[in-house]
Amino acid sequence: MSFSIDQLLTVTFTLFAVIDIVGSIPLLISLKDKMGSIRELQATLISGGLMILFLFMGKPILNVLGVDVRSFAVGGSIVIFLLGLEMVLGHEIFKGDKDAKAGTVVPIAFPIIAGSGTLTTIMSLKANFEEMYILTGILLNLMIVYIVLKSLKWIEKVLGKSGLIAVRKFFGVILLAIAVKIFGSNIAAFGK
Repeated sequence: MSFSIDQLLTVTFTLFAVIDIVGSIPLLISLKDKMGSIRELQATLISGGLMILFLFMGKPILNVLGVDVRSFAVGGSIVIFLLGLEMVLGHEIFKGDKDAKAGTVVPIAFPIIAGSGTLTTIMSLKANFEEMYILTGILLNLMIVYIVLKSLKWIEKVLGKSGLIAVRKFFGVILLAIAVKIFGSNIAAFGK
């Protein structure tokens, strides 16, 4: 078997776009303010564990729970929609949990980093790519996620308060659009 850098790049960039860690920066900063701190390594490892678990066990896990991939995607899209709404309107929907441990798992590791979009994308990539490429793509993205989480204070300083508000609202609208797209492309299956 020969290694294809093109396939690896395709998988890596697809996951990068879906995880959208750069777009999540304003949301992560506001969550960090609410919780006091984010456990960067723990959030990275938990989200990575979820992605790798779904790579190898995604469909069987959902089958055991009696949930199909489309239902999972619709549920995740609603959470993403609410997060986007919170960013755009500036009203708190998810009440701040001062426990950094709880906030690190939900909503940071899941659904922000390893959300339903990411997990269903990983499962659908399996149709076109070998697991080795997907696993490597996941690991490369986890390194980027960790670097971004570690740099939040610096990023916040560079953007400033007004820059942060502008970026938060912009990416809030993008999150809303992603949520609507995931919802729309999966809700049609329920009518059949």
